[in-house]
Amino acid sequence: MTLRIGIDIGGTFTDLVAIAADGRVLTHKTASTPRDYGDGIIDGLQALLAREPGPVADVLHATTVGSNTILESKGAKTALITTRGFRDILEIRDLRMPVLYDMSWTKPLALVERRLRLEVTEKMRPDGTVSVALDPADVDAAIAVLRAENVGSVAICLLHSYANPVHERAVAALVRAAMPGIGVSVSSEILPEIKEYPRTSTTVINAYVQPVVRAYVTALDARLRALDIAAPLRLMQSNGGLASAAFVAEQPAHIIESGPAAGVVGGAALARRLDEPRIITFDMGGTTAKAGLVEGGEVLRSEAIEVGAGVMAGSRLLVGAGYMLKLPAIDLAEVGAGGGSICRLDAAGAPKVGPQSAGADPGPVCYGRGGTMPTITDCNLVLGYLDPGGLVGGALKLDIDAARAAIARTLAEPMGVSVEEAAFGMLRLASATMMRAIRAVSVERGRDPRQFALLAFGGNGPLFAAGLAAELGIARVIVPPMPGVFSAFGLLVADTEHHASQSLRTRLDEADADRIASVLAALAEAGTERLSADGFPPARQSFRRAAAARYLGQSSEIEVPLADGPITPAGIAEAFGKEHERTYGFRAPASEPVELMGLSVIARGLPEQPRLPNRIPPFAATTPAGRMAWFPHDGWTATRVIDRAGLTDQPLAGPLIVQEYDATCLVPKGATARIDDFGAIRLEIAPR
Repeated sequence: MTLRIGIDIGGTFTDLVAIAADGRVLTHKTASTPRDYGDGIIDGLQALLAREPGPVADVLHATTVGSNTILESKGAKTALITTRGFRDILEIRDLRMPVLYDMSWTKPLALVERRLRLEVTEKMRPDGTVSVALDPADVDAAIAVLRAENVGSVAICLLHSYANPVHERAVAALVRAAMPGIGVSVSSEILPEIKEYPRTSTTVINAYVQPVVRAYVTALDARLRALDIAAPLRLMQSNGGLASAAFVAEQPAHIIESGPAAGVVGGAALARRLDEPRIITFDMGGTTAKAGLVEGGEVLRSEAIEVGAGVMAGSRLLVGAGYMLKLPAIDLAEVGAGGGSICRLDAAGAPKVGPQSAGADPGPVCYGRGGTMPTITDCNLVLGYLDPGGLVGGALKLDIDAARAAIARTLAEPMGVSVEEAAFGMLRLASATMMRAIRAVSVERGRDPRQFALLAFGGNGPLFAAGLAAELGIARVIVPPMPGVFSAFGLLVADTEHHASQSLRTRLDEADADRIASVLAALAEAGTERLSADGFPPARQSFRRAAAARYLGQSSEIEVPLADGPITPAGIAEAFGKEHERTYGFRAPASEPVELMGLSVIARGLPEQPRLPNRIPPFAATTPAGRMAWFPHDGWTATRVIDRAGLTDQPLAGPLIVQEYDATCLVPKGATARIDDFGAIRLEIAPR
């Protein structure tokens, strides 16, 4: 039986989901292996294929290897070749900082040290004409430094190359000829857009991680072949589309935020299937909690993100702590609150949760692997929300006595409260942190969360979803099938996508409609070539066009989707005005000039058959009939425990615990739960 397999690596578990040709779904969770994440993947594949032998048609993978390379400063020794006078653009940045009134704040070190930022004489004008010709002697001198310093990767970013890339291409050709095998990243190929710092930073990030990602992808592909898996390896991009391993090896900047994207993509597919016009995705795993937005079945994307700045608090104003990556990415807000987040008291005795995490090794205290500080998982366990018999179908045994002792020693006794009060207080504190992420993708984007349903997944998302929804005034919660491995499932419903963009700066009231059409046609043609190379015929190709625009004088632009058919400057201006009003709550008078900054096209490869099954039957699980669980105001309460198969289309009132192989859903008092025709759990939350 042919299988399609999705693999998602988290901080604690590596998740695998396979869909067979007959529609059956198989899942497997195994501990992540931080020393070599490929080990966990191979272990999981072997276990999965032992249960269901057969050929594999697809291997789809979401990975954090790119972001981890930056966070851990383990990238290649990188050089930058740039226009004379622009070597310090990585230091100057955009003068933004993430904290106010803090004179001790220090910006992150540039990924390229100054002595390896090499200047060449040349200059291109913004209109693409040559102002100063390229000096080959300067290029030769730069190559001599690359050799002497044993540089492993080089970024090439010259002034206004987005308008005319001829100089960049010449420099790249000389470097490749002189140093075969060296990684070369060219800004006009990666990001042909205006604004020097974002373009330079993005190109440098690509160069910095390229050797590491290429080695990872190459090694993983070889290990798949050793398992007699001939299927092509494809990876999730930050923008939510899939890309071939060959493309990722050349342009790894597109997969920096690969890991969190798959769950939102799965959420969008589920929203279309369930006819839900607006959902907020809430993904809580072992290390972080992430929130995203889906409207009309489409994910909300951001034009740029920061990487290497730790978790993303979500506010658009709090930028500057990391490195600018100006590539489309799913708009996510992330906070350091997961099942492994450490609960502690700070030096002043105030309770804190995260962002430090016990991760997979040693993990929470209850795992019995050497952890000594209590975590969110330990708190959920001692309150009765998790099965004392163990997680992952009992495969991971839990030590409730050790968890209780750790909470008593480090939290309850110093604060003078009971173990239960200390544990629940930490859960409330974690919930407050996670609400920041949900508000960041809703309220701060001009959306009212009360108009959305909350889609909760991840190993811990369904435990917290009802409480978060009640606090935010959200009436409906959806827990998808296989919530603990839903991000891996999201890979299986994702499309192959290629995003292309081009700067085109002009006032729309003075714009040349033919020029706009010509740029859009060229971008679509580039997408057609890439999709055809991926095996998609013209009948299975679709295109989504967008424009980046701003009011004249604004410092930042917003992306505006463009309708199919002929595009006019006036139509772009009208679409921009509507989007500006929805995002910021106002639009300027029609007399206010609108400036077009660039155009983009998403080329999407469509599947031959729908990838989302009509229904995913619930997996039967061995669950106790009930146990005592602790709730505020009620204390220890006898609570019914069932598996998903025990739910019907008739609502069951809480308190109730729905326990599954990969996750646990808590239905508190005042909420009800039922199962729909797709197999998702529907929670109705009583207003507070």
